[in-house]
Amino acid sequence: MTKLSVNINKIATIRNARGGNNPNLIKVAMDCEAFGAEGITIHPRPDERHITTKDVYDLKEVVQTEFNIEGYPDERFLKIIKDIRPEQATLVPDPPHVLTSNAGWDTLKNESILKEVIQEIKSMGVRTSIFVDPQISMIEGAFHVGTDRIELYTEMYATQHQVDPETAIDAYKKAAEKAHELGLGVNAGHDLDLNNLAFFKKEIPFTKEVSIGHALICDSLYYGLENTIQLYLRALR
Repeated sequence: MTKLSVNINKIATIRNARGGNNPNLIKVAMDCEAFGAEGITIHPRPDERHITTKDVYDLKEVVQTEFNIEGYPDERFLKIIKDIRPEQATLVPDPPHVLTSNAGWDTLKNESILKEVIQEIKSMGVRTSIFVDPQISMIEGAFHVGTDRIELYTEMYATQHQVDPETAIDAYKKAAEKAHELGLGVNAGHDLDLNNLAFFKKEIPFTKEVSIGHALICDSLYYGLENTIQLYLRALR
């Protein structure tokens, strides 16, 4: 069964736009779980433009499902992982200035740093996942650096799905099958929504987790948060 992890970065963005504590990020995280979410995902960037360092520590006290913390594995991120010990640390190759994740790791060029960081995180008892493009060479590289899972960067799938779903999913199926063959867990995220999620799950049924934030929060403006989470869960079932 594929788990739905709700990325709550956008809730923090809305809160930060006005200052104060409305919407209340901690309550939203708790409500997401109460409404059926099976995980909470955050990406605490160094500039704190959405999730702040304080948010991370506050969320640790309330998250009851899987806590997934994304980020570039610098000294700050590794300290957070060591302090919080989330269920999963997802490594992304974003430099601090980018707007959002826009590419997966080159697991061949970055083999040495990824090996070192993954070994350190796993020694903390935290599952590791690394953000990758749907390329066989990158999947094989991910295997060699010792990660537990990969997270397929699905923006290309989401864009192509609007035109030709079968072509859109092809590279992802091949990459996921290679990961599965190598014993890596398969996660997915970025631009997955109610239009393309069910097809992705049908074609890659062994997907362990999808992390969805932007589209889910946008949908909740129309459908309400509880109903929206149920719609996403239905798409995964």
